[in-house]
Amino acid sequence: MANHDEKHKSHHHHEHGHHSHDGYTEHNTNNHDHHNHQEHSNHANHDHGGRGGHDHHDHGDMVNNFKKRFYISLVVTIPILILSPMIQDFIGVDWQFANDQYILFALATFVFFYGGWPFITGGISELKQKNPGMMTLIGLAIFVAYGYSSLTVFGLQGKNFFWELATLIDIMLLGHWIEMRSVMGASNALEELVKLMPNEAHKVDEQGEIQDVPVFDLKHKDRVLVKPGEKIPVDGTIVDGKSAIDESMLTGESVPVEKYKGDEVIGGSVNNEGSLTIQVEKTGDDSYLTQVITLVKEAQESKSRTQDITNRAAKWLFYVALASGFITLFIWLMLGYPFDVALERMVTVMVITCPHALGLAAPLVIAVSTSISAKHGLLIRNRANFEGARNLNAVVFDKTGTLTKGEFGVTDIVPTKEYEEEEVLNWAASLEQNSEHPIAAGIVKSAKEKGIKLKKITDFESITGKGIQGIIDGKKINVVSPGYVDNQHMDYDRQLFNEMSEAGKTVVFVLVEDELVGMIALADMVRETAKEAIASLKEKGIHSVMLTGDNKRVAHWVANQLDIDEVYAEVLPDKKADQVKEIKSTKGWQVAMTGDGVNDAPALATADLGIAIGAGTDVAMETADVVLVKSNPKDVVSLIGLSKQTYRKMIQNLWWATGYNIFAIPLAAGVLAPLGIVLSPAVGAVLMSLSTVIVAINARMFTYNQQ
Repeated sequence: MANHDEKHKSHHHHEHGHHSHDGYTEHNTNNHDHHNHQEHSNHANHDHGGRGGHDHHDHGDMVNNFKKRFYISLVVTIPILILSPMIQDFIGVDWQFANDQYILFALATFVFFYGGWPFITGGISELKQKNPGMMTLIGLAIFVAYGYSSLTVFGLQGKNFFWELATLIDIMLLGHWIEMRSVMGASNALEELVKLMPNEAHKVDEQGEIQDVPVFDLKHKDRVLVKPGEKIPVDGTIVDGKSAIDESMLTGESVPVEKYKGDEVIGGSVNNEGSLTIQVEKTGDDSYLTQVITLVKEAQESKSRTQDITNRAAKWLFYVALASGFITLFIWLMLGYPFDVALERMVTVMVITCPHALGLAAPLVIAVSTSISAKHGLLIRNRANFEGARNLNAVVFDKTGTLTKGEFGVTDIVPTKEYEEEEVLNWAASLEQNSEHPIAAGIVKSAKEKGIKLKKITDFESITGKGIQGIIDGKKINVVSPGYVDNQHMDYDRQLFNEMSEAGKTVVFVLVEDELVGMIALADMVRETAKEAIASLKEKGIHSVMLTGDNKRVAHWVANQLDIDEVYAEVLPDKKADQVKEIKSTKGWQVAMTGDGVNDAPALATADLGIAIGAGTDVAMETADVVLVKSNPKDVVSLIGLSKQTYRKMIQNLWWATGYNIFAIPLAAGVLAPLGIVLSPAVGAVLMSLSTVIVAINARMFTYNQQ
């Protein structure tokens, strides 16, 4: 799209005064399909993030590994629970038999080594880096529980904690599995996208015979027939037929896009009316849809900053567990209790300090928030920066294609004395109806919106130096450039013409029988959604800034319509990033940058949060933290709201998870022992399960309400 915008711009300014009309017709290169879908397919040439499929494969293995460990450990936990004396006491039965403790020991040993292995190795590597975190905390709890319980089987006085060990390992495996799975992009939104793809295609062979084949059998350059109402099976080029294609699911472009021979189509979009024959260009991993899915996977793989908060919490809890464990041991010994009683207290404290819920607090919220974002058309590529979006002070917008539609619309019609505006527009639109030039499209669209019935045209032609000409109702009509009017020394309101030109508008003149009947001004139209977005940001106290390479007057004309306070115009592409840096440093603001072109990429990377508008170029997407699939500036507002909600949920969950500890550790240590209240490990377990359930429910209750 950027290349198109550049044409657009040059067409905008430098050709003002002498926009000779042959330039006008040469322009007719089917560029009218403003979303020039080149970029979607360009997407394909990237190996995202330089990571090959190999890693992905490993990642899948890891998920399955945790899943398998979880299920097997869970099955072995059931007999452990049944054989545990503590659980039997709790439910008031006595199923003990000779040597049952040895069976219990054997089962627990299996769970400890098989289920606990990832945590033991993870804990060791965290300790090597002198940075204890989640893994160390889990490792400590299961190691202490296993060691102490084994001693009780072989003669030490005390109760065993095998059931506590097994349930802790199960829950932690579950948490890690959920997290990994959300990372793998098993978010429902993606699965929905994958469902979009048809499984079969009507392949056309050399003889023109049609056979139905599975989509994955299609190869590059194969030809496929798509009937009206069917989904397009692959990315390709139309070789025959024309149709309007609904790409809303993929690009968010709500209006069906007219496509002709030679245009590109995207797999998963819906063919509305005509039959099309398509030549296959991209299949499998190269297709646009797969690229989108890859983007979302990356989003979920990028470690969340709030995960770090979880890790920090785990680190403190690790120190708290060690300290409170040893303090408990010494105090009980000093109070004259036998060693085995004091040791049991110490073990209870250490095991209880590892909250099961902490392992689920962040992963569940991340899984839910990523899938909600994807459903709203926000593809999060970098979670940490997305979570920072809640603190933004300013959003910088690129103008062309982001705040404006990147397509011409009529802004002014200035008839000469004896004509009406509608007449002038009708003559021009009737003449332009056969041209595919962007200006022509703008004039015809404006006439249709006003409900003007176009007249029949004969003898349409483009005449060098004279613009376009045709016979309508027996009269000779021309639409010409300012240069032609000046050469013919025709009289018109020059002051008004100059004002319109300086505001970045393109002006054409309409002649009937070589007599000037009026002029029509066109400009790049402002997106309605941009107006609403900027108003919403203002309400939230966030500044909107426009950054554009376009000239000052055009920029200010657009800014006035949108009510934007700060405008930086005529900024060269390579200076955009510097401008973002300057806004960040001089005001100390957290800044987001929103853009869609190649020239925005460095600025997207420089900003605290880079937002690429989805219809933009692949380079912009590569450097952005978030991609807005729908090209709707209002999504920037949604993004900030979602970020705030995700963060709030995470913090709530961390409080629920650790709050249990704040309450349980002193009780387990025996603070209330003088009153005869000692937290039995069984009650500790019930509390722990409760906090885990609350955390899970709280994460699921994540609803996104658009303000």
